[in-house]
Amino acid sequence: MDKLQREEAVANKLRLREAIQDKNLIKREIIAGITGFFAISYIIIVNPLILKDAGIPTDLSVFATIISSFVGCLIMGFWANAPVILTPGMGVNAFFTYTVVVSMGLSWQEALAISMVASVIYVLIAFTKLSQVLADGIPDTLKAGITAGIGLFLVEIGLEKAQLIQAGKSSILALGDLTQPATLLAMFGLLLTLFLYIRNVTGGFFIGIFVTSLLGILFGIKDQASPSVGIGDIDKYTQIVLKGDFSHVFSVAFVLAVFSMTMILVFESMGLLEGIMPNPRKFKRAFQASSVTSFLSGILGTSPTVAAAESASAIESGGRTGITSIVAGIMFALSIFFIPLLSFVPQAAIAPVIIITGALMMNQLSRINMFDFSDWFPAFLIVVLIPFTTSISTGLAFGFVAYPILKIAAGRAKELTIATYVLGGLFLGDLVLSALL
Repeated sequence: MDKLQREEAVANKLRLREAIQDKNLIKREIIAGITGFFAISYIIIVNPLILKDAGIPTDLSVFATIISSFVGCLIMGFWANAPVILTPGMGVNAFFTYTVVVSMGLSWQEALAISMVASVIYVLIAFTKLSQVLADGIPDTLKAGITAGIGLFLVEIGLEKAQLIQAGKSSILALGDLTQPATLLAMFGLLLTLFLYIRNVTGGFFIGIFVTSLLGILFGIKDQASPSVGIGDIDKYTQIVLKGDFSHVFSVAFVLAVFSMTMILVFESMGLLEGIMPNPRKFKRAFQASSVTSFLSGILGTSPTVAAAESASAIESGGRTGITSIVAGIMFALSIFFIPLLSFVPQAAIAPVIIITGALMMNQLSRINMFDFSDWFPAFLIVVLIPFTTSISTGLAFGFVAYPILKIAAGRAKELTIATYVLGGLFLGDLVLSALL
C-alpha cells in the first residue's frame, strides 16, 4: 500500500509539473502575441496613410487593415499552428501605391484586382509541389539575402521612426536631431529594450513598449498622424469591399504588375518564413496560410497581407505555436474599438522593437559564404537594394538576375537549377519591360 501511495504521489507531482509547464507555456505565448501585436500595430495607422496616396479613403482603409490582419492571424494560428503574424505588408503596400497606381497610372480598384490575381498564383504555388520546387531550387544564399535585406529595411524604418536618421542635405541620410524629445524617448526605449533582451526577460519587448509609451504620455510626446475614425464608422467600410476592377486584365501593364507582385509575395514570404520560423516543419502550412490571406485581403479592400517581419519579436519573446498568432489576431479585433487610443503608443516606443527585430533578422548573413563572391554578391545586391530603393521587388530582381550570371562567369553553371534560370530570366524581362514603360 505504501508503494502504491508513493507511486501515486510521484504521478501527482508529474501531473502538477506538467500543468505548471502548460500554464507557463500559455502565458509565454500570450505575452508573445501581445508583444508581436504592439510591434506591428503601427501598420494600423501607416498602411492607410500609404494607401491614401493610391486613392483609398484612409478612414475605410483602417478597417480593412485591421480585419485582414485579424482574419490572417486566425488562419495562421489554426491552420499552421505557427507564431507568425499576417498583416498588410510594408514594401508591398508601397509597390501597390507608388508603382502600380502612381507610376503605372492604374486605379486603386485595378490594383486590388492585380493583388487578387497575384494571390491566386501564390495560392496555386503554395498548395502544389511548386512550393517545394522553389524552396529546393532557390539557393540558400538568396533566401538568406531576402531575410537580411528585409531586416535591414526594418532597421531603416525603425531608425526613421525614432528620428535617429533623416534625409541629409549633402548626403542621402544624416543623423537626426538628438535634442528632440521623441528622439530621446526612442533612445531610452532602445537602451531599455536591449537591456531586457540581453537579460532574457520574458516579455521584454512588450515591457519596453509599455514603459516607453508611459513615459511618452507623461512628457506629452504624441504622434501627429492618428486615425480620426471610430467603430461607429464601420458601416461605411463596405464601400471598398469587393471593388477589384478586372477590365484591363490582359493589358501589358496589368500583367507586369501581376508578375512583380507575385514575385514579391512568394519570395518575401518564403525568405522570411524560412528565416524566422522556429520549427521548419511548419513552413508549408504557414506558406499556405499566408497565400490564402493575401487573396482575402484584396477582397477586403487593402494591399496584400504577408508574414510580418515583426513576427520575429513575438518569436524572440517565446512564441512557438499558433496561440501567439491567435492572440495577436484577437488584439487586432479589439483594436477596432480603441483605434484612437493607439495614438498613445508613439512611434518612438515601437521603433526600438523594429530596430532590434531587423538586426536579429540580419543574422541570416552568417548563412552566406562571404569567401565565394559568386554567392555573396547577388545576396549583397538584395540586402542593399531593398532598403536603398525601399522596394523589395527591385532587390529581388537584381539578386536573382546576378546569381546565374556570376555562376556562369565563374564556370560553375552546374550549380544552377532550372528554377534559378527561369526566375533569373523572368526578373530580367520584368526589369527591362518596367524600364521601357
